[in-house]
Parts: sequence; structure tokens; C-alpha cells
Amino acid sequence: MIRFLTAGESHGAALVVVLEGVPAGLELAAEDIADELARRRLGYGRGPRMRFEEDVVTLVGGVRHGRTLGSPVAIEIANTEWTRNPEKWGTEMSPAAVDGPTRAPLTQIRPGHADLAGMQKYGFTDARDVLERASARETAARVAAGTVAKQLLGTLGVEIVSHVVQMGPVRLPHGIRPRPEDLAAVDANEVRCLDDATAEAMIEEIKLAAKDGDSLGGVVEVVAYGVPIGLGSHVHWDRKLDAALARSVMSIQAIKGVEIGEGFEVAGRRGSEAHDAVTWSADDGYQRSSSLAGGVEGGISTGEPLVVRAAMKPLATLNRPSLATVDVLSKEAGVSFKERTDVTAVPACGVVAEHMVALTLADEAARKFGGDSVAEMVANHRSFVAALADGPVGT
Repeated sequence: MIRFLTAGESHGAALVVVLEGVPAGLELAAEDIADELARRRLGYGRGPRMRFEEDVVTLVGGVRHGRTLGSPVAIEIANTEWTRNPEKWGTEMSPAAVDGPTRAPLTQIRPGHADLAGMQKYGFTDARDVLERASARETAARVAAGTVAKQLLGTLGVEIVSHVVQMGPVRLPHGIRPRPEDLAAVDANEVRCLDDATAEAMIEEIKLAAKDGDSLGGVVEVVAYGVPIGLGSHVHWDRKLDAALARSVMSIQAIKGVEIGEGFEVAGRRGSEAHDAVTWSADDGYQRSSSLAGGVEGGISTGEPLVVRAAMKPLATLNRPSLATVDVLSKEAGVSFKERTDVTAVPACGVVAEHMVALTLADEAARKFGGDSVAEMVANHRSFVAALADGPVGT
């Protein structure tokens, strides 16, 4: 129902995203997207690129006078490095044919990156032909698309917040979870962690890694509040909401694990302690006593807060390169080359995961409630909620 495609390379002229299926009448401005992109640049441990990078957003199509038209929404995010240094990147990443190599090809591949596998797959002899697209810079286009999805979900009362729950070995105490009104406080924290003591310990861990020229991974959590009952389905494998969430979040660069609710924790429990007991009252309807399932049962949203966690591996590009590798042409041993890098990008990863969850939920909401306009979609949602309350099972 709602799908998107991104295009562009890390040091190319721009990133572009086309988002199809957005109903007409959604209020949208370039400033909305720029604000969310600024959140993606947050976080202690980011490299120098985040200090001078600007995300210049242009709404190319699908929006007129501040509202979507129902046609595909096209967004361009200009690369300011291209405009600042056209002699370097305008030539290095030129789409036009050039006479010979512009710089020495990158042949000492980086372990942990797409370099070697991509070169083997496509027959390249220069790792830049792979790394420019494999770069996490592409996530800026996802955040742009996710901003539209978040605003669409907002018309249905859905609010999404993300935060960092682990940085290296430092972990947030269990049970601390932000609500939508806490998002500003989370973003104001240098590592996007809600607990000040834990945040300080995370920063110290980042400083230690930076001193050693090393990197850190971690875990982020996304929580969606107000998710309607009934998104997803049990009837087919590819309609299950948790499966769709896992796929979208796992697709983020450097993510190596995804968890819905307390998925890994309950795997070590007995069944009597692994599920959310259900109660009912005339005032509150159905209630679950806990959130072990993360708001999804049988591939269907339950109406409880939806919880998704993602584990991000430490970045493979190090400020002090030490990973053993070989030159793909000479086959000589060496260490991997260095592109500009961060000590950690875990805080930014939470923002990206937040928007990927939004895109998945918006897709499922559009499938469930339909409508060519936002007004029609909202009306369909209200009708479903009313029918659910009055139905034989009720709410």
C-alpha cells in the first residue's frame, strides 16, 4: 500500500526518495523533514561530517500548497559536500564517463563492510563502486520517507519514540521506557538515553573507545503508542506485522539482530512466565498485565504499546585501522583503509529505526483502513474502532 525507493550515493550529488501510496490531504512541509533529519545527526561519538553536513530538502513532487496530492511524493536531499568540493566529488562521483581513473582505486577491502562481497557480486575492481551506496548515509532518505509516515500515523493517534538502551557493555536498567512526551528530553541527551547516570556511563565508554581508535555498537528501542488493534494478519507469512517490522529494521545498515517485545528474554523462561495475561473490565475493556509480546500476537497488533529493539554492531571502519585484510588486486596482506567514520552511530540508529517502524506501521494502516484521502482514512479508522467496541468481542 505504501512503498518507497531510495537512490543516490554517499558522496553523490543528492539522495532521492519516492514514496508511493500516501493519501491526499496530508499536511507536509520541507521543514518537517529537515527537522527529523537534524535528529539523525545527533549523538555523542559522531564524526566530523555531522558537524558540517547539511540536509537541504526539496519536495520535488506529490505536494502542493503544503498538502499531499495522492500522487507519489518525491523528496531530494542535496549533498552539501558535493557543492562545497565539486573539484573532488563532482569528478570522483561524476555520472558522466571519465578518461581513466580519477583517483587510485580502493582495493584494500574493509572487513565488516559490503566491499568484498559487492565487488565479487558485481565484478568491480574499485571498492568505491560498492561503498558509496552501501554507506549509512542512505538512511537520510529513509528518515525523509519515515517523516511522511509518522505524520500520516499521527492522524490516527499513533506516536513513536526511540531511545538507546545499550552502548557497548553499558545497559539501561530494565523498565525505563520513554513516552511520547519524553522525546524532546531523549533527543536533548548526548547519547539519547533517558537515564542520566546510564548516559554518563555510556559517554565514558565512548571516550575510552575513541582513545583507542576503536568503535562501539549497542541496542536501540522503538516504542509506538496508540497503534490500532488489527494491523497485520495471521493468515500468511508475509502479512505478519512482527515479520514486517523485523525485515524493515534489520535492513538498516549494521543491524545484526531484531527483537519484538522481550523476545530473547522469554526464550529462557517457562511458558507460564512468558506471556501477557489478559483481563477485562467494563471501564477499561481488555488489558494485558505486561508487555512481553511487544504489542503483537499472532502477527497482529494488539493495541498495546509496540516495542521493537535493534542490535547494531560496532562500526567496521576504525579511526585507527587494525582489521587485517588483503588487497584484492595484489593479494598482499594489510589493514583496511579508513573512510571518515564515527566512534559510534547508535544514537542516530535509534532515529532511523523509529522511522523504519513508522513506514511499516503506515503501510499496514493504509492496508487496513484504506482511503484515497487522509479524511477518508481517518473516517474508516473511526468506524472500525466504533464497530470493534460494539461488536460481539468488543474492546
